[in-house]
Amino acid sequence: MFNKPEKETVVHIDILTPKQVLFFEKIVKTLEDLNIKVLVTSRRYREVEQLLELKRLKSHIVGSYGGKSLEGKLVSSSKRIIELTKLLCKTKPKLSISHSSPEAARASFGLGIPHICVNDSPHSEAVAKLTVPLSERLLTPYVIPLKAWVRFGINKRMVVRYRALDPIVWLKDFKPNPKILGQLGVSVDETIVVVRPEETFASYLLKKTGGKPFYLKVIESLLKVLGGDVTLVVLPRYEEQLKTLKRRTFKGRIVVPEKVVDAASLLSYSSVFVGGGGTMNTEAVMLGIPTFSFHPGTPTYVEKFLSRRGLLERVTNPKTLAKKVAKTLREIDRVKRVYALKAKKLVLGMEDPVKVVVKTVSSFL
Repeated sequence: MFNKPEKETVVHIDILTPKQVLFFEKIVKTLEDLNIKVLVTSRRYREVEQLLELKRLKSHIVGSYGGKSLEGKLVSSSKRIIELTKLLCKTKPKLSISHSSPEAARASFGLGIPHICVNDSPHSEAVAKLTVPLSERLLTPYVIPLKAWVRFGINKRMVVRYRALDPIVWLKDFKPNPKILGQLGVSVDETIVVVRPEETFASYLLKKTGGKPFYLKVIESLLKVLGGDVTLVVLPRYEEQLKTLKRRTFKGRIVVPEKVVDAASLLSYSSVFVGGGGTMNTEAVMLGIPTFSFHPGTPTYVEKFLSRRGLLERVTNPKTLAKKVAKTLREIDRVKRVYALKAKKLVLGMEDPVKVVVKTVSSFL
């Protein structure tokens, strides 16, 4: 389908988040199979480093995550641009790809290296402003309209939309690993509800939440309403969230993994997922798991798309959310059958974004 280059060609891929590890894993392998050498870079960031190790994906660690303050983000990003620039000058890639990495976009633009941007989050305006205008192509899910992107300064002819949502990349032909429950000390007979906190440090939420954790109120309400018949597994995003959850303990009534886990496998054995927004919400939906979102910000295009199809319910009041989860659990067998059918229909209509990315890369090389 794609032509192999006659001599070794280097393509740079910058990975900043856990989702991006999962998204780019198959892309790296596909490019390498085409005799393209891939330079993978990342940064110091708890979940990303652990997931890279779990997936055995080798990368150069360049710089670190800037934390929750705007000053910290700016300083870390500035330092990372300089370090990344030095590495790119040394390795001389023909092309750079990222899931909207401000540092990759800026360093590539400055060095005259074409940058391909993948992005499914126009609501993250700061990141979009720093990456979309500097990119030769923008690849994005079909549920996001062109108007959401052109406002950032990119020509609509440079936007490539794929008929899929990002998690299909790693959920296609996915089979859950039953060992995940044993790793967490949880039995297959238990009723499991998984909770994923919001991105408390994300720039697009700082003004809305002030960095104050909303997920703690959600956990408290769930424990109060659900009682001891449900096992609550909470998957923190940041080291700070992990420490907060450990300090609170919640009287030992929740399970908090010390390290990153195979989330897709855990979701597969769960009854309900409660998420603060983002990729894991979509992941749970596509696996046919009843999903509730308490994302504190404005509903995203993906969230609205899934809501319209009855695959996700947005509830931002912790008490109301807990009552809805309890109601779902009381009739979980029926609800899961309905969700599974809707999810199957959704997934069957999707194309493979890996092919779209690789085809775009091939057109540049």
